[in-house]
Amino acid sequence: MNQLETERLILRKFTMDDFSAVHSYAGFAENVIYMVWGPNTEEHTRNFINMAIAKANESPCSNYQYAAMIKADDKLIGACNLAVSGDEAEIGWILHRDYWRQGYGAEMGNAMLKFGFQDLGLHRILAH
Repeated sequence: MNQLETERLILRKFTMDDFSAVHSYAGFAENVIYMVWGPNTEEHTRNFINMAIAKANESPCSNYQYAAMIKADDKLIGACNLAVSGDEAEIGWILHRDYWRQGYGAEMGNAMLKFGFQDLGLHRILAH
């Protein structure tokens, strides 16, 4: 799984060092109000990071889980993913609420679309 870059973000693999930053958005109801999961307990967050690390190391990769970092200060502010099945995929992303309404979600979504269509040659990408 390769690192991706946008104008303001670096999308990279997760590490266990990301726990505090991930739990700061995944563990709070206000932040996950539009998600089908959460809010996470600490155990849920650890399990997610372990899953993301394991998926990133699969070859071929079929579930691309990216930590979203602001380039300017190397701060983890959210995550995005592309779950591939055949020539289709499902896209998703989440941001810490402190970074809502600043265009980061659109930037992550566009990066996932570009990656899926151009790099992976997908036919369709869905979002729920």
